[in-house]
Amino acid sequence: MKIITLAFIPLLLAGIMLPDEQCNNTKPHTTRFDGPYVMYRSNQVVVQYILDDHGTRKVQTERYPLTQKNDITLQVATDDPARMFSVKLKDKLETEKTDFHEPEKLYVISDIEGEFGAFRKLLQAGGIIDAEYNWTFGNGHLVLTGDFVDRGSMQTEVLWLIYALEEKAKAAGGYVHFILGNHEIMNLSGDLRYLHSKYKESVSLLVEEYTSLIGGSSEIGRWLRTKNVMEKIGDILFLHGGVSAPVNRMDLSASRLNKLVRPYYDDSTYSYKNATVDTLYSDYGPFWYRGYYTNSPSIEIQTVETTLRQYKVKKIATGHTVIADTISSVFGGRVINTDVHHLKGHSEALLVEGGNYYRVLPSGEKKPLFK
Repeated sequence: MKIITLAFIPLLLAGIMLPDEQCNNTKPHTTRFDGPYVMYRSNQVVVQYILDDHGTRKVQTERYPLTQKNDITLQVATDDPARMFSVKLKDKLETEKTDFHEPEKLYVISDIEGEFGAFRKLLQAGGIIDAEYNWTFGNGHLVLTGDFVDRGSMQTEVLWLIYALEEKAKAAGGYVHFILGNHEIMNLSGDLRYLHSKYKESVSLLVEEYTSLIGGSSEIGRWLRTKNVMEKIGDILFLHGGVSAPVNRMDLSASRLNKLVRPYYDDSTYSYKNATVDTLYSDYGPFWYRGYYTNSPSIEIQTVETTLRQYKVKKIATGHTVIADTISSVFGGRVINTDVHHLKGHSEALLVEGGNYYRVLPSGEKKPLFK
C-alpha cells in the first residue's frame, strides 16, 4: 500500500505542476488596436496593422510587390474581438456616377461616426449582411449619407466594411452609395478636431500624419476621393446637409456640383477657384447646410420646393442634423432626416420598399415612417 502511495505522489505532483507549466508557455494574447492602413510606396503595397499585446502597442508591417496587389487579403477587426472580416483590394477605383434608376428597395443610414457596433447591428437588422459580413440584400441599394468618421473609435473598420460591401453588392446586382459628409471632408483636408484620441497614438506609432494615412498614396484615401456629395436615386435626392437657396440659384445638376467640389476635398488652404466653389464649401454648401431644420419653416419650404423642381425629385434625404430620437420627416414628407444619436442608443435606418417608407430598429422591427 505504501509503495502504491509513493508511486502515485510523482503523478499527483505532475498533475499539480502541469497547469503552471502550461500557463508559462502560453503565448501573450494579442489583439488588433487599429488598421489596416494600406499605402502605395514605389512599386510596393505596404499594409500596416497596430497590435495590442497586453497594453503594449506595436506595428506589424507587410510588404508586397505591386504586381501582387490582387493577392492581398486584409483582415479587419469588428466590435466582436473574436470575429474579423476579410477584404480584397479593388482592381481599380473609378469616380462614382451621380444618377441612378430607382431600385426595388433602398436602405439608408447616416452619421455612424465610427460606431462600428451600431452600424453592424443596423445592417444585420435590415438584412443587408449576415453574421459573416456577406451581402444578403440582393439587388437592393444601401445608401450612406455621410459622417461615418470622427468621434468614434472604429472609423478605420467602418470604412473598410463599406469598401468591402461595395464589391459584394455589385456581385449580387445591388449597390452601395457612400455620399460624403462634412466630417469625411474635414478628415481629408486635415481638420481633425473630432478625430478620436486613439488615432493620435496610431499616427505616432506609424510615424505618419493622419492626412497621409488617408491621403492620395493610400487605398482608403484614393477611394474616398471617388465619392460624391450628392446623388439622385430614383425620385429621391440624397446628400448630407441640404440644398440652400444660394445653391439653388446656381442651377447646378448633381453631376456638375460633384465635379466642382471633388478637386477640393483635401484642400486645407480654403482658397477656392471661384465664388461658386467657395459657396459650396461654406455653411450654405450641400454637406454643411442645416437650414431645413434651423430656419423658419415658412421660408425654407420655398427652398425645398425649388430643389424638388430643379432636380426632378419628390423627396430629399439628409443626415447631419439631429432633430429627434427617430428618423423623421418635415415639410409634409418632402424632406426625410436620417440622423439619429447612434451612440446614445437611438439607432435607426430608413427602408424604402414598394413605395413605402419604414424606420428600421436594431431589433429588425419595422415601423411606418408616414402614418
